[in-house]
Amino acid sequence: MSITRIDSNNRMSQVVIHGNMIYTAGIVAGDPNTDIQGQTGQILDTIDQYLQSNGSDKSKILSATIWLADMNEFADMNAIWDMWVAKGNPPVRACVESKLAAPQYKVEIQVTAVKE
Repeated sequence: MSITRIDSNNRMSQVVIHGNMIYTAGIVAGDPNTDIQGQTGQILDTIDQYLQSNGSDKSKILSATIWLADMNEFADMNAIWDMWVAKGNPPVRACVESKLAAPQYKVEIQVTAVKE
C-alpha cells in the first residue's frame, strides 16, 4: 500500500495518507494574531480543506486531539468546535493544556479521518 505525503518539508508532512486513512499533523492558525475562537476557526477551515481535497470530510473524522495553551479558554474553543463538528458523527477527542511551539498560538488540533 502506498503512502502519500502532502505539504512536506525536511521535518514533517502536514498530511499523510495510507490506504483509506488520512492523518494530519497538529495544525495551528495561519494568522495567530486573533483570539482563541479566531484561531480555532482558521484551524478547522484548514482541516476541512485538507479532508475535502483528499476525498473525505469532517463526518469521517475518527479522532481529534486538541492542545490548548490555556485551559481557561476551553469553553471559547468549544463554542467554535461545537458549531463545526459533524452533527451525529462526533469523533473521539482528547483536549489537554500544553505549552505550544510559540507563544502566539492558543490552540493546535490534529485529526485522523477515513477517506470516502
